[in-house]
Amino acid sequence: MQHLRRTTTCMRNQKSIPIRNLWNLLKPSSSASSTPPSTLPETSGTFSFASRTFCSRSSDVADVAESPAPIDYRSLLQENEFHELADSTIHHLLEKLEEYGDSVDVDGFDIDYGNEVLTLKLGSLGTYVVNKQTPNRQIWLSSPVSGPARFDWDRSAQAWVYRRNKASLFGILESELEKLCGEPVSLS
Repeated sequence: MQHLRRTTTCMRNQKSIPIRNLWNLLKPSSSASSTPPSTLPETSGTFSFASRTFCSRSSDVADVAESPAPIDYRSLLQENEFHELADSTIHHLLEKLEEYGDSVDVDGFDIDYGNEVLTLKLGSLGTYVVNKQTPNRQIWLSSPVSGPARFDWDRSAQAWVYRRNKASLFGILESELEKLCGEPVSLS
C-alpha cells in the first residue's frame, strides 16, 4: 500500500484525505489492529467525498423594514373581545362556505367545525384549516395554495389582516377558492 503523507485538501466541493488517515478515524478502539486491512483500495491512496458548503444570505435593511414589528398581542385586544371577534368571524365563514359548497361542483367538498377549528376539504384540491390562537390574539389559516398565515385584527379596517402583505383573511380565501373551484365567492 502506498503511504501518502499529504494533509486534507479541499478542491471545489470535494475533499480528499489519505486512506491511512481515514483508517485511523474509522478504526475500532485500541484492542483492534493498528494496521489498515489489505482490502482498502490501492487506487490513489486517497478517499474522496463530496461536501457542501452552506451560507446565509446577509440581511438587507429593506428586508428588516418590511418585516412586521413584534407586538404584544394581549395589549391590542382583551381576551373576551378577541373571542367575540374570532368566533363571529369563524361562524360567518362557516355559513358562507356552506352556501358556497351548495353552488360549486367540487368532488370531496366538505366543511366541518369542531373544537373551535374550521376545516374546509376540497377533495384532491386540498384542505383549508382556520382556527383561533388565543395567546397571540390571532386567527391562523392553513392554505393548500399559499401555506400558513397569521391574521391580526385591524381596528381601522375592521378585518383580520395578514401583517406581512396587508391581505385580509376574507380576501385571500375569496381569491384562492375562486382559482381552485372555478366559481367566485363573497365572504364579506
